[in-house]
Amino acid sequence: MDRCAFHALCNMLKRVGRLEPSRNMGVEEMVAMFLHIIAHDVKIRVIKRQFVRAEETISRRFNDVLLAILRGHNHLLKKPQPFSQDRMDERWKWFKNCLGALDGTHIKFNVLEADKPRYRNRKCDIITNVLGVVAPDIQFIYVLAGWEGSAADSTVLRDALFRNGFSILQGHYYLCDAGYMNCEGFLAPYRGQKYHLNKFNPHNQLSTVQERLMVVDPIDEIEDQNILGVDGETIHHIETSDAWGRWRDQLAQEM
Repeated sequence: MDRCAFHALCNMLKRVGRLEPSRNMGVEEMVAMFLHIIAHDVKIRVIKRQFVRAEETISRRFNDVLLAILRGHNHLLKKPQPFSQDRMDERWKWFKNCLGALDGTHIKFNVLEADKPRYRNRKCDIITNVLGVVAPDIQFIYVLAGWEGSAADSTVLRDALFRNGFSILQGHYYLCDAGYMNCEGFLAPYRGQKYHLNKFNPHNQLSTVQERLMVVDPIDEIEDQNILGVDGETIHHIETSDAWGRWRDQLAQEM
């Protein structure tokens, strides 16, 4: 993180997260300690030596910063908006009512020794499977972290939809890769087909944006049962249907 990004984060936490300096510590030092702990997975006693602060003080300020970040989740996560027919960019004209794209990514992290078997993937890395959903303007809509690395992407998506506040209005959908089921609310490409990227550039661009973001900018899950603020009839099942398959076939023919 460069200095500009660091100061922007501190200002956002002050303004949106209502983070205030203590009598003996400024906001910048609080945020620096917080970032060092979560980025490098260091113990509080290590921070104690590096910042010359009491362990109790470090623990309190860590929780203050964490609470400020949670307060700012409405600022950090965008409310989904579908593409409209009058969208100026011709490349997106095929994707009416599309809300964005979703994908999963594996992030290495540390867990207790007893939990390692559940989080170990086929390459023997200890990872967590994180689901991320982004809008076309490269802003996050939803993030679900914490699933075991051995869990399938479809399993994580079901958990997000049924238990963790991820909502999709009927008639709207997200683009996803072939690892997900093509069903109502989720438009996946045909499996086993080779695509010319210049012909399907919009779909590819949005998917590329999603993959790039999930590598460089993962964020923690925000516990909010109506995090997307969706009003109306929502999708409750992940299952294929003939109607959805025919709609995808028709869209492919039109493109």
